[in-house]
Amino acid sequence: MPDKYAAVWVSHTSMSDFLKCPRSYFLKNVYKDPKTGHKIQLMTPPLALGSAVHEVVESLSTIPTKDRFKESLLAKYEQVWKKVAGKKGGFHSKDEEEQYKEQGRDMLRRIIKNPGPLQRLSVKIRQDLPHYWLSEEDEIILCGKIDWLEYLPEEDAVHIIDFKTSKSEEDDSSLQLPIYHLLVHNTQKRKVAGASYWYLRLHDDLSPKDLPDLEAAHQEVFAIAKKIRTVRKLEKYDCPNGSDGCFACRPMEKILRREAEYVGENEYRQDVYILPEKNDEISMESDIL
Repeated sequence: MPDKYAAVWVSHTSMSDFLKCPRSYFLKNVYKDPKTGHKIQLMTPPLALGSAVHEVVESLSTIPTKDRFKESLLAKYEQVWKKVAGKKGGFHSKDEEEQYKEQGRDMLRRIIKNPGPLQRLSVKIRQDLPHYWLSEEDEIILCGKIDWLEYLPEEDAVHIIDFKTSKSEEDDSSLQLPIYHLLVHNTQKRKVAGASYWYLRLHDDLSPKDLPDLEAAHQEVFAIAKKIRTVRKLEKYDCPNGSDGCFACRPMEKILRREAEYVGENEYRQDVYILPEKNDEISMESDIL
């Protein structure tokens, strides 16, 4: 078996970065600051909000069903929010931060009133980061975290659930469901019986989605992963817009030009930066969780 540490690891996020702009993919997934040896992240309010809400909700999956709602979700949220408070979350004022924080409270209140699948049995994949060999020959590993796997005892099957904190619904062309179907199928033994999004801003219950065909999903994901592998091998990460850059790479380039403010190191040992002014481009592209 090939060395997994020498393999190219791909995920829904990294492939989405690549499809938007190879230069953006490089800056977010490959580049390391020569001084610190760390990767870089540009933090924005939508990203901070999504991260905080996801952490609170996903933490429930490790708690036995009967005990899940013994501790207030809003109390948990207050503790988690400390990680993204102030500049750490890309907020430019107390008022802006409070507006975003209240949006998160609203989403959690929706869950408290309508817990749905969160009050039923769940499955937790044992790997910290679920992954498998997409191709040993090409040395490519597919990885990604699944928000929630509901256990369906009548079928001894699982139901994939992805929480959405964005203001808009996921595009039908998104690679997310094909990737999640592949990951769940290949990292645990129970069959996948269904998949849904839960738009926490918009709806009290789930939005069921058709399960992508596994073979078609594999072919689509593998084709993109091979392109990423080739680009990495050639070290040719060109923006389609040329030297002018695009909406995806221009904000990241500001970090390299020292036009962004360093605010600390996150739990993944990334150097976190924020832009000194509001940036509509980065706000738009970051509202994806």
